[in-house]
Amino acid sequence: MYKISVNTKKKTEFVDITDKIQKLVDEQELFNGIAIVYVPHTTAAVIINEGADPAVQCDILTKLNDLVPSDQHYTHAEGNSDAHIKASILGSSETVIVEDNSLQIGTWQHVFLFEGDGPRNRTIFISLISY
Repeated sequence: MYKISVNTKKKTEFVDITDKIQKLVDEQELFNGIAIVYVPHTTAAVIINEGADPAVQCDILTKLNDLVPSDQHYTHAEGNSDAHIKASILGSSETVIVEDNSLQIGTWQHVFLFEGDGPRNRTIFISLISY
């Protein structure tokens, strides 16, 4: 298992981690297999979505905020309940197929860390499995 660190800069944001994952695949010479990307934080998530147009990430954040506003009353008293709910909706992991030493994602797809309660230093675990 491998770890990468990401320092987020905003309360909520998407950080593109595609290149970091591909770099690890290259360094470990994974030719064919899978990369499991997992974030061990309850207020962060990992997703695959469009990376070519930043407006898409903006739209996703806007809709998440519409669905789960930060200014609602929540029983959890730490002030970050919305981040827990958003992270639960998005999920804590993604699996990406690796073929010919390359992440098999669509032309417009990228892998993102979702930050729901930043800024923070986030750890992402990556397991590379060869076959």
